[in-house]
Amino acid sequence: MAAPVLEIRAAEVGYGGIVAVKGIDLQVESGELVCLIGSNGAGKTTTMKAITALLPLRSGDIRFMGRSVAGRGPWDLAGEGLVMVPEGRGVFARMSITENLQMGAYLRTDRDEIANDLDRVFGLFPRLAERRAQLAGTLSGGEQQMLAMGRALMARPRLLLLDEPSMGLAPIMVDRIFDVVRQVHEEGITILLVEQNAGRALQIADRAYVMESGQIAATGAARAMLTDDAVRQAYLGG
Repeated sequence: MAAPVLEIRAAEVGYGGIVAVKGIDLQVESGELVCLIGSNGAGKTTTMKAITALLPLRSGDIRFMGRSVAGRGPWDLAGEGLVMVPEGRGVFARMSITENLQMGAYLRTDRDEIANDLDRVFGLFPRLAERRAQLAGTLSGGEQQMLAMGRALMARPRLLLLDEPSMGLAPIMVDRIFDVVRQVHEEGITILLVEQNAGRALQIADRAYVMESGQIAATGAARAMLTDDAVRQAYLGG
């Protein structure tokens, strides 16, 4: 049986004297869309940073494609297909849309395939295609989120990490972002989604983890969690 794309075992992560993630276990199988939900300060973003080696583990292990991420740089992991769209988007403001997307492929050398992927991203996000020469810093928040997701797809991820993709967006843009996440998943990309909009995340995910105070409080099929009384009370407004 193949190893999970992502496996977290008893991972503990902290900042200075604060332990933000307290010995969690989590895994994502190939082709899955798994969501990690929880309130602000639960430890979700810290977990994402540890997965991508932006924060070191205090104990435990995180394995990507069967290999530990310990001692490896974020750039090495990105080159192997572990790609994150960070909270806050992080676009290159003084570069054009096309240049930002090309940066997503900076570790690749297959020029013809890069061109094909650029066309594919523009197909997913027609609004970006219409403005491909526009500077990223002049885009709206929703358009920047589209751009950040498109840039990640240009890296051909084996695991796509999405950290709060709907944060701060207008409802119509939230709809578009979730439609694209669903479409990308249906194309076979494995996704770990961190999202405060728990209802929307659970509607498109295969499985879900609930994080509270740095620990995994519950896990199960995403659809089942939509009707779980405790989850509904805490995260879905009853």
